[in-house]
Amino acid sequence: MIALIQRVVSASVSVGDETVGAIGPGLLALVAVQPDDGEAQAKRMLERLLGYRVFADANGKMNRSLADTGGGLLLVSQFTLAADTRSGMRPSFTSAAPPEHGRRWFERLLELARAAYPKVETGHFGAHMVIQLVNDGPVTFWLDTG
Repeated sequence: MIALIQRVVSASVSVGDETVGAIGPGLLALVAVQPDDGEAQAKRMLERLLGYRVFADANGKMNRSLADTGGGLLLVSQFTLAADTRSGMRPSFTSAAPPEHGRRWFERLLELARAAYPKVETGHFGAHMVIQLVNDGPVTFWLDTG
């Protein structure tokens, strides 16, 4: 499982004309499921999303996690993160999970997140989504459970 996380002042995701998820300060996590992902990867990704220290402490050092700050978590499925871009001029998606496998494990990550943390929002799996965000920093990291 892969996540591209961005520390944000605010972020929202819309499908059509409807905003389906929005947060204030916190993390936007674009998440891709890979073919071999399962329960262990979902649990590990949640642990990293909640515990990764990307927020400033009193001294301005990145020593605080999302769980420490109580910020929002916006989870958005994005299979294109798993693309193989090493050659050619067109991405290959053979390293991304098939849609049903991706849905199963993204939804499991979402279920685990909602059980463990009070401020979780999401988009719609497989939908065309428009994401708006105000990146804070900018601070952006690539997390991988592989």
